[in-house]
Amino acid sequence: MLCDDCKKNEACVHITQISSDGKVDRNLCEDCAQKYGKIVFNPDKSFSVNDFLTGMFNSGLKPQIEDTKDTAQDFVCPNCGMTYRDFTHTGKIGCSVCYTKFGKRLEPLLRRIHGSSTHNGKIPKRSGGQLEVKHQIKRLRETLQNHIANEEYEEAAKLRDQIKDLEKAFNEEEQQEKN
Repeated sequence: MLCDDCKKNEACVHITQISSDGKVDRNLCEDCAQKYGKIVFNPDKSFSVNDFLTGMFNSGLKPQIEDTKDTAQDFVCPNCGMTYRDFTHTGKIGCSVCYTKFGKRLEPLLRRIHGSSTHNGKIPKRSGGQLEVKHQIKRLRETLQNHIANEEYEEAAKLRDQIKDLEKAFNEEEQQEKN
């Protein structure tokens, strides 16, 4: 198959671009692939998962990192001694303190990979009903604050009543479990 760009050389790289306009597939030769963008193609070097993760972690983050003007000591976890550079090479966090230490750098990455930077976790089956109600009340309160800020007081009043009903049912259920 010939390269889609130069139409001369044999295509050895397949690229799929997904954007709001749709999906575009391109078959490129080595030279055109290198010109195409941030693609590093080295046939002498084997490609590893660490290379992929490093690309994921560093892609699009450099300007944001340079803007923070942090010192070198800010990139070392005080608990486990892991550096941000170690994280980019391994793709693994050393400990729970790393999340707070590297927070400014990790948040955009987590949003890009997972769609959110907060962990909701799984809900245990035994206490799942209560926990789900707590989460629902929390979401409704956030929505309530948005309605109040936008001066949508009728919607806010509906949400307030809904929150009161959920809290009442939640408290009654807790009392029953205690007895």
